[in-house]
Amino acid sequence: MNTLSLHLLIPTAIHLRSSRAASPSFPRASSPSSLRITSSSILRADDSQSIESQTLEVLEWRALCNQLSPFASTSMGLSATKTADIPVGNSPEESRSLLDETAAALAAMEAMEPRRLGLSEILDLSEIVERAMAGQLLTVRELCAVRGTLMAASSVFEKLRRAANSDKRVTPLVEILEGCDFKTTLEHKIGFCIDSNTSVILDRASEDLEIIRSERKRNMETLDSLLKKVSTKIYRAGGIDRPTVTKRRSRMCVAIRAIRKRLLPGGVVLSVSSSGATCYMEPKEAVELNNMEVRHAYSEKAEEMAILSILTSEVSAAQRGILHLLDRILQLDVAFARASHAKWMNGVYPKLTKTLDMDDGDCTSLAVDIDSVQHPLLLGSVLGSSPNSGSLFPVPIDIKVESRSKVVVISGPNTGGKTALLKTLGLVSLMSKSGMYLPAKNRPRLPWFDLILADIGDPQSLEQSLSTFSGHISRIRQILNIASENSLVLLDEICSGTDPSEGVALATSILRYIKNRVNVAVVSTHYGDLSRLKDNETQFQNAAMEFSMETLQPTFRVLWGSTGESNALRVAKSIGFNGRILENAHEWRERLKPEQEVERKGSLFQSLVEERNKLNLQASKAAALHRDLMNLHRELEHESRDLEKREKALFKKETQKVQEDLSSAKSKMQKLVAEFESQLETVTADQYNSLILKTEEAVADIIEDYCPKDLLLTEEEGYSDYSPQAGEKVIVTGLGGKLGTVVEEPGDDETVLVQQGKMRVRVNRKDIAPLPRTKTTETPNRSLRSKRQVSMKELGSVLQMQSEPVRIQTSKNTLDLRGMRVEEAIYQLDMAVSGRESGSILFIIHGMGTGVIKELVLQRLSKNSRVSRYEQANPMNHGCTVAYIK
Repeated sequence: MNTLSLHLLIPTAIHLRSSRAASPSFPRASSPSSLRITSSSILRADDSQSIESQTLEVLEWRALCNQLSPFASTSMGLSATKTADIPVGNSPEESRSLLDETAAALAAMEAMEPRRLGLSEILDLSEIVERAMAGQLLTVRELCAVRGTLMAASSVFEKLRRAANSDKRVTPLVEILEGCDFKTTLEHKIGFCIDSNTSVILDRASEDLEIIRSERKRNMETLDSLLKKVSTKIYRAGGIDRPTVTKRRSRMCVAIRAIRKRLLPGGVVLSVSSSGATCYMEPKEAVELNNMEVRHAYSEKAEEMAILSILTSEVSAAQRGILHLLDRILQLDVAFARASHAKWMNGVYPKLTKTLDMDDGDCTSLAVDIDSVQHPLLLGSVLGSSPNSGSLFPVPIDIKVESRSKVVVISGPNTGGKTALLKTLGLVSLMSKSGMYLPAKNRPRLPWFDLILADIGDPQSLEQSLSTFSGHISRIRQILNIASENSLVLLDEICSGTDPSEGVALATSILRYIKNRVNVAVVSTHYGDLSRLKDNETQFQNAAMEFSMETLQPTFRVLWGSTGESNALRVAKSIGFNGRILENAHEWRERLKPEQEVERKGSLFQSLVEERNKLNLQASKAAALHRDLMNLHRELEHESRDLEKREKALFKKETQKVQEDLSSAKSKMQKLVAEFESQLETVTADQYNSLILKTEEAVADIIEDYCPKDLLLTEEEGYSDYSPQAGEKVIVTGLGGKLGTVVEEPGDDETVLVQQGKMRVRVNRKDIAPLPRTKTTETPNRSLRSKRQVSMKELGSVLQMQSEPVRIQTSKNTLDLRGMRVEEAIYQLDMAVSGRESGSILFIIHGMGTGVIKELVLQRLSKNSRVSRYEQANPMNHGCTVAYIK
């Protein structure tokens, strides 16, 4: 093959390389096994990797990432979310950038549906590119997949750019793909060589291929013609039931009865039917042609392989740009998945801070301020259940950590929610770092943590045997070794499982050590002594899980600044525990704690709880009122913007529809008039009426198709109370909109006697309407016109042909006075002239008799102020005078 021919046939434009510089590749994601959420990418020691992976496992990070999977549009996004391989910010700036991308995706979803963006059309080309890099020949379908993906990626970029032009909030998504090389040259080459619809290499791919296929086609035509002639000859000689040309062993041949093989002397038997009655023979004249077909087929295949080889090398050369583009597409897909996830759980944008805001003048400010946050996995299980499943939503909790606090000690009863609080805080911290919205209220505020380290035991886990004191201490040692001043440490039941006195001592020492070495540490405990650390050191903060004394059940609410008790004896009593054992436990409790201390702490705790409940009730009412007002404000604002958009879109759509209808009606009218004028020149006098009637019907059809329906309705409103007077001219709608004169006013039977021409008829009062009294009075029966009652003035108005009325005689604009007496003719003439529209025309037929009616007509027309001019009758118009109304 002449390999240069491939490039010569491809248009020069597709050889031009894109001048855009490729931007640095965005990291695919952090590995779930190593928790690369630190401020640096240096791998830590084995114990560091162990505690980080354990933290991800205990916080169920992979399960949370799996919540994003249904919202991914590409196979790459689905795989990344399934394996928890999504981007996580390595700095506060990166995390804020991820949050901005999520916000931009939400803004883009308002402007367009994600499926309209076309992300689902983008395929993962990594395996195809790897095969090309390994020197393996790509198939036609694989090359079509490369072209389709490049085209879809370019289309996504253009759609985002258009959306960003109208809404600047979408700009961060445009920046993701900005600077990417969409390999338009490669896409054009593949499109030039391969038909993507049929997955066939085109003749134009190379000159040699075009020549080979042309020669093969001619050879096949010759071979087919030869075999058809031979088969027909065999058929006529009785050698076969019907002429048959087929292929056997890759060679064209004809069918013939075995007993008539002599009809093909020198022929080669290629195959025999199963019964042996039919042979498939290659005539000797077709041997060379078949040989030529085989050679052409091999040549064509070799040429196609050469073309595929060239295109494969082009894909291999574009490997870096394609993989970089796929990384950016993955980043974009995950951003839209985060946005859909946020919308699904009604999440809010969190505010990240670099370090704790230490303000010596204000010790009450909060470093972590999250209102009504719900555990995302518990919330997701409820949202994913059926509406009638009866699932209860997780109890929302508030997380309030003061700016000066480094260590928060949470106390309270078992199953009170301490562990859930630790997991929720750890999980929402990871979510904010990865650009995900939080299932909370208002505007959550929390620091950016470089490491989130947890030692949390699960009492319901089958691995409880591993949660021994030594196991806890081993994990705490690992945490202390790798924690930094920007880390979040979560410790559940610190130093439990050993002697209480030694446990309290060790826990106190650990917490005092950790307060100056981490950003925030939150620990849960049953050791009451740990809650007293706050009395002497301001860097400690207490919190308690609320317990209802009435129901003896936890409420799962957090009382920040309070200390709680385990209430173990009360819980044991509520479940019917042995009373004697409980009495002995009370005695031992009084021996271990002084009586006054017990009473003082109990009464103080109860009073504080009651006061806090009152304050919380007032605060919740105020917050609910504020929240309702803000929701109402946002709804009104959203509705206002939505109404404006809908109004503009509707106006634009209606304007476009009116313009299209006007153009279509005008075109049809012009065509109809042209046909009418051309036919007028050829028809005879006795064919005028039929031509006019036919034209009237066509005009009526057009007007009926394009006139608004409300213009064709009868004007019945306003006439219900109308009472006609004797001698008044009225429109009789019951007689097709004819003009008449009232002879008798309505009687008790609500009927009116009306004279119409020579005829008097009694009609219902509701079938009578008054004459319009405006200067631009329209024809009375305009609203009831039929296909043959179309005003020719309407035709002239639509076409805007000329100021003169269209001179076409119809039944509507014709007055026939033949056979009438003088008085009746005068009356009918005056009525017809007064009832005509301004600028219209009236044909008055008076015949060619004695001329009395004619003279009378000319006299009345000359004196009538509404007649601008008239044309007298002549032999050409058969006794008809034409009057032009002002």
